Amino acid sequence: MSAAPDLQSTDLRTRAEALGQSLPPLLAEAEMLASTVMLGEHGRRRAGMGDEFWQYRPAHAGDSARMVDWRRSARSDAHYVREREWQAAQSVTIWVDQGRSMGFSGAKTRAPKSDRAKLLALALAVLLLRGGERVGLAGLAHPRAGKAQLLRLAARLAGDTGGEEYAAPETEGMVSHGRGVFLSDFLGDLAGIEAGLARAADRGVKGCLIQVLDPAEEEFPFDGRTIFESMGGGMRHETQQAGDLRTRYLARLAERKDRLAGLARSVGWHFTTHHSGSPAQSALLWAYRALEGGR
Repeated sequence: MSAAPDLQSTDLRTRAEALGQSLPPLLAEAEMLASTVMLGEHGRRRAGMGDEFWQYRPAHAGDSARMVDWRRSARSDAHYVREREWQAAQSVTIWVDQGRSMGFSGAKTRAPKSDRAKLLALALAVLLLRGGERVGLAGLAHPRAGKAQLLRLAARLAGDTGGEEYAAPETEGMVSHGRGVFLSDFLGDLAGIEAGLARAADRGVKGCLIQVLDPAEEEFPFDGRTIFESMGGGMRHETQQAGDLRTRYLARLAERKDRLAGLARSVGWHFTTHHSGSPAQSALLWAYRALEGGR
């Protein structure tokens, strides 16, 4: 009777090792990126219910007398409260846009937006899992903890972009009162984005939107005769004077960002724009802090 679990464990380890060997580029890059912003061995510490002492803080109006640490307070003229570290793990669900628009790159030497979004998602998962959180991918992998989950997430993210031109945020698998991250160019229908945020908010989920754009989409460096075609081929526009479109394009992009920021604020989420030509560290740290601030 005791042999079965051992066989299962061996089989799982063998499959995990094989999977790890088949996914070195993305996983290795994500772990390297995460290592550049490591935040200490205690991870996402915060005050709450638990057994481990965290810190003393000055007592505030509304704190009951039983919360005061009288021994510590006796050494000063102020009253202090002894805080313990919150030990309950949070569930963080990440959605990475797999639409065809994410396959765009404005330069042959620059990876497509989808690569940067996947890298940020997996590097964020590395940080969160190391901090004891449960992490999952919306519609692909339910939130779990542990090193084996990192391999599962890497496997799910290794797939190509889907058949849709623009994908709408997916919320399947989001845990009530957990955390959520949406990574996308958010250039599709705003109604779909708004609906995804509303579904997350209905479950009490707080989180952040990370808009990933190629520098060419931000700068619009086109002039003269230009043919614009969507990644899926569903839309096509030819112009002889692309430069004449720059002002209108930039105005509409700025309006889109304002709308996204407003939608995020309306449900208590955070919003930022990240360029695929910029270092990924700043976006990763921003996302980590945004999730921390949403508590």
